[in-house]
Amino acid sequence: MDFAFMRDTFLTLMGGVPLTLNLAFMSVALGAVLAMLLALMRMSRVKVLDWPAQAYVFVFRGTPLLVQIFLIYYGLGQFRPTLQEWGLWTFFREPYWCAVLALTLNTAAYASEIMRGGLQSVPHNQVEAARACGMSGLLLFRRIVFPIAVRQALPAYGSEIILMVKATSLASIITMMEVTGLAAKLISQTFRAVEVFIVAGLIYLILNFIITRIIMAIEWWLSPHLRRPPAIEPRLEAAHV
Repeated sequence: MDFAFMRDTFLTLMGGVPLTLNLAFMSVALGAVLAMLLALMRMSRVKVLDWPAQAYVFVFRGTPLLVQIFLIYYGLGQFRPTLQEWGLWTFFREPYWCAVLALTLNTAAYASEIMRGGLQSVPHNQVEAARACGMSGLLLFRRIVFPIAVRQALPAYGSEIILMVKATSLASIITMMEVTGLAAKLISQTFRAVEVFIVAGLIYLILNFIITRIIMAIEWWLSPHLRRPPAIEPRLEAAHV
C-alpha cells in the first residue's frame, strides 16, 4: 500500500466530515422529536393515534433506507408541478434536505420503539411515590418519568446514533459530497479503491469511537447510583475507629 497516498486521501476525505456530522446530528435531533411523538401515540391506548404510529413504524423499519432516499429525491421529482404549486419544490429539489428528511423519517421509526421501551421500563413504584408527593401531569413526566426513561434508553439510542452516522454514507448516491461521496469521487479519479475505502472506514471508525465515548460519559453522568463510592483512606478509617 502507498501510505503517502493514504495520508493525502485522509486529508481529502476529512473535508467531508463536517457534512457527515451535520447530516447525522440534524436527522437525529429532528428524529428524536418525531420519535417521542410516535412513542406517546403508541402508548396513548387511543386507536386513532396508535394505529397510524404502528403503520409508520412498520413501513419505515420494514423498507431499506436506500429505497426511502430514492423515493424522496427521485420519486417526488416526478410531481414537480404539484410541488411547485404548493411551494415545496425549493425544499425537495435540494439533495441536502431530501437526505435529512429521509434520514429523519427512518431514525424516528427506530428511535420511537427505543423511547417507548424506555418509558415503559420506568418502575411503577417510583411513579406512585412521586404522585404521593404531590406530583402529577407534566411535572411528574419532567421530574421522574423522563429522566429515568432517558437513562434506560440511552445505550440503545446511542447505537442508533452510531448507525445514523454510518447511514449518512447513503447520501452520496444523491450527489452529497460527505466522506463516502468524496471517496467515490477520488476512486473515479485514481482507480485505487482499496486504499481510499480503508481510509474512509478509518474516518468512520474514529467518529464513532468519539461518539461512543461521549455517550458513555452521558450515561455515567445520568447514573450516579451506579458509581462506586470513593475509597476510605486508611488514616481517616483509623481515626474513626
